[in-house]
Amino acid sequence: MNLIKTSVFLLSLLPLARLVWLGDHEGLGANPIEFITRSTGTWALVFLCITLAMTPLRLITGLSAWIKLRRMLGLFCFFYACMHFSIWFWLDQNLNIQSMWSDVVKRPFITMGFLTLVLLVPLAVTSNHWAVRQLGRRWTLLHKLVYLIACTAIVHYWWHKAGKNDLETVSIYAAVIFLLLMCRIPAVRKILQSYRSNSLR
Repeated sequence: MNLIKTSVFLLSLLPLARLVWLGDHEGLGANPIEFITRSTGTWALVFLCITLAMTPLRLITGLSAWIKLRRMLGLFCFFYACMHFSIWFWLDQNLNIQSMWSDVVKRPFITMGFLTLVLLVPLAVTSNHWAVRQLGRRWTLLHKLVYLIACTAIVHYWWHKAGKNDLETVSIYAAVIFLLLMCRIPAVRKILQSYRSNSLR
């Protein structure tokens, strides 16, 4: 399991390594800030989808190894989300808090993106074993925020793309998020478990 975790960790760093390589080889395009901001935001959403996929994969395969990867994948989602926000705040807003807050208030898609990051913070902070022990059942309730986060992340992306009338890609992500959230419904969970049982016969 340690080998698997190490491999997943290294693979999760590839998007960052790609950006560094492209930056070093002048491959970030005519607008590097937009390219990096868009890329880190996309990877934050990708890791959110992968994190949400761990439970369905466990239900289908019966392997608990998927769940053991969930925390690390969730933290990578937070990592890329922080990069996404930091680049926007640093390079687009010039670290001006007043300008940042004005943009958050005035532009709905940025409001939703900022809300998504804020909601991710308590999940990242409590992703350790100590927090699990201290919070008990409240930890499970707190981490159900990931379902709300999935919705706000899609709305953030959707509103951003709607302004450019480019909804093809975000529609795919929305469909994936919808299916992954549907897997949490008890009736659907039973179907997935039944599929696993039948496949083992």
